[in-house]
Amino acid sequence: MTLTARHVAVLLLALAVSDDRAIAAVPPDAALEDDSRATAEVLALADERLALMPAVAAAKWPRHQPVSDPAREAEVVAAAGQRAAAAGLDREPVERLMTLQIALARATQEALYERWQANPAAEHGALRSLSDDLRPALDRLTGEFIRALYVAAPALRRGDFENFAAPLLATTLPAERWEDAARTELLRALGRVRLSLAPSVQRARGAGVLRIGTTADYAPFSSASGTRVAGVDIELALDLAAATGLRPVFVHSSWRTLLDDLAADRFDIAVGGISVTPARQQVAEFSAPTARAGKTAVGRCRDRVRLNSLAALDRADVTVVENPGGTNESFARRSLRHARLVIHADNVTVFDELSAGRADAMFTDETEVALVTHRHPELCRLLRESFEPADKAFLLAPRAGWQALVDPWLAAENAHGTPQALLREYSAH
Repeated sequence: MTLTARHVAVLLLALAVSDDRAIAAVPPDAALEDDSRATAEVLALADERLALMPAVAAAKWPRHQPVSDPAREAEVVAAAGQRAAAAGLDREPVERLMTLQIALARATQEALYERWQANPAAEHGALRSLSDDLRPALDRLTGEFIRALYVAAPALRRGDFENFAAPLLATTLPAERWEDAARTELLRALGRVRLSLAPSVQRARGAGVLRIGTTADYAPFSSASGTRVAGVDIELALDLAAATGLRPVFVHSSWRTLLDDLAADRFDIAVGGISVTPARQQVAEFSAPTARAGKTAVGRCRDRVRLNSLAALDRADVTVVENPGGTNESFARRSLRHARLVIHADNVTVFDELSAGRADAMFTDETEVALVTHRHPELCRLLRESFEPADKAFLLAPRAGWQALVDPWLAAENAHGTPQALLREYSAH
């Protein structure tokens, strides 16, 4: 994804929103977050804080300042608690976590003081200003740390969190700064962090983060290359985040777990060509539509005459392949009585099953069929008609206030023809 004039305009709008929010520039691409990456980010920020302590000690030493500054330490803990509460995090575990980091920082500085007292000629490193450089850096890290805790909260509440996070320690908490006991204590403190407020726009603003769920396997709306995601809905979500002054964080989900992940508070909204269905409307809210499409069938071009109707597709000698957990699988199960139905776990490679002759057809949305047949000349649309047309929209956390925020923004985007232009752009790739 490139930084277009449209992105620049949205960014300028975001910068005008408010100076006290976390303003997120539109990045050249977007990365998918998962439990491992979110946890590693928290650990890396804790290490970044500890890594500043030699410079802090070196700034205090020539002025004969004591390592411990109880008033400053109390301010840091209280500020972290206030930021955590604004982000909907339980304040007490976060304050305990900051108290632990301060204790580790104090121990590092005291060890350096002892070394310098024993050897006054020892090198201290470049002298940095405590008030103008180091403390602002530490304050920035506190804000980043609270934001990272917010994003990682679903991972931190895992029942197996300590075992899950243990393999990350070697790459994020290096042995030259972290003893095993300190690593263990940090993991235990992190495992107590919890979100205490229900999802809401206000909570997201307090955290400065918009968590965006996506399956990243449904082009042209959302697709991944490694951990990078792109597509129509990804660009729209980036614009929404910028317009509201929130940092976008893309959270990996799947069609099978989409509603479970929403219920587990893993994201605030979800995007990626999500069809509005009665089942989903029972547990979630939806934005105004961003697109509309019906189901049809795609298969090899040489089979267009043989498989040109639902009746022709529903025969015992026909194999239909579908991705699991979404409306494609549901439609296939409702429509087929005789054909062999195969569920292919990877929606990205599912069309390879058609090209290789391991399956004959797949039901999916007209939009995806148009893109697939453009990318794979050997594949063609098999049916002229389409079935069960449905709106595509953003899936929203219920009773959280997102609909009132998203719909006016989306109305302006639709008035400018943005979703339609993006759909044409990505369908031509």
